[in-house]
Amino acid sequence: MDPFSEILSGVKLTGAVFFTAEFSAPWGVATPASHPGPGTGPRAPHLLLYHMVVEGEAMVQVAGGPALELNAGDIVIVPNGHAHNMSSKGAPRPFLNYAIVEAKVQAGDLSPLRAGGGGATSRLVCGYLACNPDLSRPILDALPPVFKVNIRADASGHWLESSILHLVEVAGSGHAGSQAMLAKLSEALVIDALRRYVEQLPERRRGWLTGVCDPVVGRSLSLLHSRVAQPWTVATLAAEVGISRSALVERFSRHLAEPPMTYLTRWRLQLAARSLAGTSCGVAEIAAQVGYESEAAFNRAFKREFGEPPGRYRTQQRAPLPKSV
Repeated sequence: MDPFSEILSGVKLTGAVFFTAEFSAPWGVATPASHPGPGTGPRAPHLLLYHMVVEGEAMVQVAGGPALELNAGDIVIVPNGHAHNMSSKGAPRPFLNYAIVEAKVQAGDLSPLRAGGGGATSRLVCGYLACNPDLSRPILDALPPVFKVNIRADASGHWLESSILHLVEVAGSGHAGSQAMLAKLSEALVIDALRRYVEQLPERRRGWLTGVCDPVVGRSLSLLHSRVAQPWTVATLAAEVGISRSALVERFSRHLAEPPMTYLTRWRLQLAARSLAGTSCGVAEIAAQVGYESEAAFNRAFKREFGEPPGRYRTQQRAPLPKSV
């Protein structure tokens, strides 16, 4: 499995479509910064938001950033849940009271919200992908505050779009299983959009996403992610990739701003943190699963990374969440 897929498969993605709209120009919606919503689970605090333009046009802007023009077939993704505005193009844009949107979301109502000034219509399908913020950090840190891709360039994109639109209609009618199917397709839609974004990145750009596409760095990441417990050294990794140790470290550091063993240590500890929070495995067992022969060495490394020993981290992660007031 490639490292991009390795990370996505390990972060327990949870997707959903939560809102559909038919807005007529002029219109506008101000979306606040994201937070865990219904069904995302108490330990999935990170929401990646998306909006798919099914028909018409729109604009989207994250505070302090440039406005992006959107057309039918575009998916705009806000990977770190920043507050953002969406609106019609050109004319003055009155903003809808977001409490109306929240009420439909809380009710699970997928029927289109119709609002606006009576001009040209824009149809939208909006949703989220909830994920573990630590395990998905390599991808999240490599993405801009907002970006767009168009999924109507090939048959797979057309299939995803038409399938989601069909299931939105079915789910709105209350058919059994439609919400679960819609959630899975929502996940597939966002992953497909991420894949398209990675493929269009310029070669000169640096970072985790372009590192995945580099033959040497991508192969190295794939090996480290698929065999995380192996006692890797720079020498053994370089031998598997077929490059000198110095060349491997230089190329890896050029893309990821750190050498391969530093990256591996952080990834091992993130995996351990997930196991501590989500399983009943003992600390020594978890340490072995992520490549530590000594529990004491694992405890020291874990405390350096997270500021507390594994046992206390597990207790805090499993403590009841405070009730909101």
